[in-house]
Amino acid sequence: MDSEADFISDLPQNIIETILTKLPIEDAVRSSLLSSTWRYRWANLTDIVIDDACAGLSTEKGLIEEKVVKFITHFLFLHNGPIHKFSLSSMYLQNSPDVDQWLLFLSRKGIKELVLELGEGEWFRAPSCLFACQKLTRLELIRCELDPPPNFRGFSCLKYLNLQQVLISPEMVESLISNCPLLENLTLSYFDSLALTVRAPNLKHLCLEGEFKDIWLKDTPRLVSISVAMYMTDDIAERFEQSSSCNFDKVLGGVPCLESLIGHIYFTQYLSLGNNMKRIQIYHHLKIIELYQVRFEDMKEILVVLQLIMNAPNLQELKISGSSNTTMATQAPDLDFWKNESLDCTFGQLHTVRMSDMSGVPHEMQFIKFLLGNSPVLEIMSIAPSTYVTDGRMHMLVDLLRFKRASALAEIIYNRD
Repeated sequence: MDSEADFISDLPQNIIETILTKLPIEDAVRSSLLSSTWRYRWANLTDIVIDDACAGLSTEKGLIEEKVVKFITHFLFLHNGPIHKFSLSSMYLQNSPDVDQWLLFLSRKGIKELVLELGEGEWFRAPSCLFACQKLTRLELIRCELDPPPNFRGFSCLKYLNLQQVLISPEMVESLISNCPLLENLTLSYFDSLALTVRAPNLKHLCLEGEFKDIWLKDTPRLVSISVAMYMTDDIAERFEQSSSCNFDKVLGGVPCLESLIGHIYFTQYLSLGNNMKRIQIYHHLKIIELYQVRFEDMKEILVVLQLIMNAPNLQELKISGSSNTTMATQAPDLDFWKNESLDCTFGQLHTVRMSDMSGVPHEMQFIKFLLGNSPVLEIMSIAPSTYVTDGRMHMLVDLLRFKRASALAEIIYNRD
């Protein structure tokens, strides 16, 4: 074999570009030193991912910012051709005017995917040219301030939107969502006191995290996965308790295609407000349910859990963590509820149940007994007691072993650690 042969340089351009894309951006640029053939190969990259590593081993803030700005400006100035993806993550550029110039340059390059994460100080204010990027299919903004111009009519091609710690008016959030007709994936994180109405007919995946005062999925018929974490202030908690509307219907009443539901802190409490269980929605596609910090001393929250699992005929996996006030939950005045004939049902597909932070209070144990007795294909029932429960652990284990099981294969795993 000829030792001087250069097989890599003879590869097709798309393969060379794939190789360069896998390298850190600074190493891709250094490939220009290999030979005259490679001098500007990097300048045709369509996917660009940049972080502070391109500043080298510098530790001084001002020097890092200077090197990063110089690197990016030089890179874009010499770039040749379209740029499909541009991702910038930096701790030092939130106040740099150069970012505005880069975004203006990218808006003229047919940018399709844009990711910006700039610093932990002041919020970066997105320039108006961002809203001119009408070919965007993916937009991720972290710690930014958004103020769309009056003539902005949305992103017609956008399918993925991720806003974290973004300063934007509630009206603008809803307008932005409803004016992205192809939107399929939406993430909103760290929003404060936001009453959100979602109108997105093509939305498939929704992730919400923050202090939401209200959530209404008004036009989301194609949703397949929902994940919600609701943090509570005293004001929001008081407003929750005063709510007269049925939150269960507002959030889950119009999602017939739902496959996965994850409800974090306060979610079941929110769903329970105004819920009268009169309207029965059958979730034929729902296979996975995860509910965290369910208060088993509150019958309204227990009814929410039952309403979900009993109307999900194809449920396969159930995960629930408790958050019981043991003093209140031990009293359990409504235990006769579990003898109600309306609870006669069968979970024909349920094979895995994982219960954590269990306190062994009556309604928790009755719920576990209910699942064991009505799940003929159950394989695993995993129970993890709360760290605050010590004396009652053995009693809880004895009760679990006494419960009848509809499945001969059901294995009870007691994770005391």
